[in-house]
Amino acid sequence: MTQRMQSSMVGPQTDKRLLVLSPDDNVAVVLRALSGGEAILVSGVVVEVPIHVAVGHKIAIAAIADGESIVKYGAPIGSAIADIRIGDHVHLHNICSNYTPSHSLDAARGEHADDA
Repeated sequence: MTQRMQSSMVGPQTDKRLLVLSPDDNVAVVLRALSGGEAILVSGVVVEVPIHVAVGHKIAIAAIADGESIVKYGAPIGSAIADIRIGDHVHLHNICSNYTPSHSLDAARGEHADDA
């Protein structure tokens, strides 16, 4: 992707280390790792990233309430399972997929407790 394309997709009021794929999105993709405590610009507002966020992961660019849709590519990709603040890491700990079941070892143990 050229620098010119990247800049136009991010917008002038958002940190260039974030990629917003659609104007309807409430998350952005991190293009360069962000450190906890680091300040970034989101829609003209300086926010602090609370924890390290790796390249390719998502952060919230708008406040997202518990139960609200996570929107990426202009489409809902999941739902928040907790309130998410601007700048927060958006990942398995605070969303569930609307398309595939979320699995955990504890859930699997509970489902098969009678099999033992």
